[in-house]
Amino acid sequence: MNILTRKLQGWGKLSAPDREVLDKVIAQSFTVDPHQDLIEEGQQPNNVRLILDGLACRYKLLRDGRRQIFAYLVPGDFCDLHTFDDGSLDRTVSRCEVVEIPRKTILDLTENHPRISQALMWVTLVDEGTLREWIVNIGQRSARESLAHLLCELLVRLEAVGLVQGGEYDLPLTQAELGDTLGLSVVHVNRVLKHLARKAWSQWPNGLYAFLM
Repeated sequence: MNILTRKLQGWGKLSAPDREVLDKVIAQSFTVDPHQDLIEEGQQPNNVRLILDGLACRYKLLRDGRRQIFAYLVPGDFCDLHTFDDGSLDRTVSRCEVVEIPRKTILDLTENHPRISQALMWVTLVDEGTLREWIVNIGQRSARESLAHLLCELLVRLEAVGLVQGGEYDLPLTQAELGDTLGLSVVHVNRVLKHLARKAWSQWPNGLYAFLM
């Protein structure tokens, strides 16, 4: 089962024709190196990009060069399903395998495949809910709570597409990127990671310690 089918099937059983269509949709992919923009500011792409492998992020740059990351894109996520020019950018964090899907194909999926259309609607609603949690991270949660919440969120999202083994997953993020996500300095991120690692080790000796370090 391909990564997109696996993700969408989490929101309802897809028919055999639905799965065949999705196999064709992602048949031709290409590789993008780390730290490359997938969508540039002001760009209105004709195609929708889907992450098949790797990790990307959505961010915005301030005039003084500071960066705010406000979404991570894991395998099965669309970069620009609902694109509008808000000045945000999508960029690969690690080496990514990406597929471009014509917007007319997306329209066909939503008009002629009701199960796929319903699943895409649920995916959009979940993305909106995730963004609300990120706002709470920035506004109200402590640094420890925010970082722990982010790590658990990624665990759940990657588990949904079969990329978690034994409660562990690969996280190709630097402490600087975590800082740009949570509005923290690198020094603060380092302290919080060490605290979470010690706490995880004391409670789950065989669990999260290696992952957090």
